[in-house]
Amino acid sequence: MKNIRITVEYDGTSYAGWQRQSGRITTVQGEIEAALGMILQEKISLAAAGRTDKGVHAKAQIANFLSASTLDLPRIVHSLNSVLPDTIRVSDPQEMPYEFHARHSARQRQYRYFLLEEPSAIYGRFAGCSYGKPDIEVMQEIAASLLGTQDFTAFSKEDRDNPGRLCTVTASEWYRYDRYLVFQISANRFLRSMVRYLVDTMVCAGMGALSAEEFQSMLDSRVILNSVKPAVANGLFLWKVTY
Repeated sequence: MKNIRITVEYDGTSYAGWQRQSGRITTVQGEIEAALGMILQEKISLAAAGRTDKGVHAKAQIANFLSASTLDLPRIVHSLNSVLPDTIRVSDPQEMPYEFHARHSARQRQYRYFLLEEPSAIYGRFAGCSYGKPDIEVMQEIAASLLGTQDFTAFSKEDRDNPGRLCTVTASEWYRYDRYLVFQISANRFLRSMVRYLVDTMVCAGMGALSAEEFQSMLDSRVILNSVKPAVANGLFLWKVTY
């Protein structure tokens, strides 16, 4: 039995997230498992580093699966890419030790959120929009305050499958790239929709709707806040996973 690791890039626009769901709901995991099952002629179950939400993309999602197949790894990936939708691409197959697990073995995940300051018919598919020019210095001040180990309950959805609320953030910053404002954050783990809640609230601060002190009070509350809303999903990418 081989433990095979793959890197997955996908445009999440038309998918109901990464995680397999019942019925006819289309997910990235479901598409890949179905394709692998057809190619390998065995039932495949994928584990992934991050369970991205509906509409969220990935530049380098990491997944792994067990297989008894004798097919060589490049052939498996070539066959996968020939049958998967154009919005999903698989690369870099590696045979890993049996104990490797894409989610549990990961030490750090990095997300990036791309934000436009005005709507775009071309670039808006992969970016949120602030509909104005937020103060990036205010947003950067708040981003820096996220470093370290903190309880991020205030910026998350309820998740009974993931009861722990502490996350250790190792990098958090806003910067300009071409026409975008980009928020980059790395942490050992993330709560459900955490990055999108943080982005929307920081943009509100950048637009003058709340202060850095008010943001800190929200974070310190350690309760889910109905006043906090998530940024749109299409601007968010799972960018990198470190092992």
